[in-house]
Amino acid sequence: MDKHTHHHEGGSSCHELLEGLSLYLDGDAEESLCREIEYHMKDCENCRVVVNTLAKTVELYHEHGKTQMPQEAKQRLFIALDLGDYMSSSE
Repeated sequence: MDKHTHHHEGGSSCHELLEGLSLYLDGDAEESLCREIEYHMKDCENCRVVVNTLAKTVELYHEHGKTQMPQEAKQRLFIALDLGDYMSSSE
């Protein structure tokens, strides 16, 4: 979303609006921020995708987050993320 920086009413950019995303998803954001994010998402598909993806990720984590990742899958993930140096410390 680096290049997605158009501005909206009041001069806010997508990045500025999404800074409050954690509070919004946790239900702890002020009503004005919730309204602003929801209004923004009506016309901004990129931000809607970000919000929906993060919300689903949080939901899945709460449902399945305590499941142990198989060691083989963990190794593939660390290699894919170029974090091979950290594999031995996370095992």
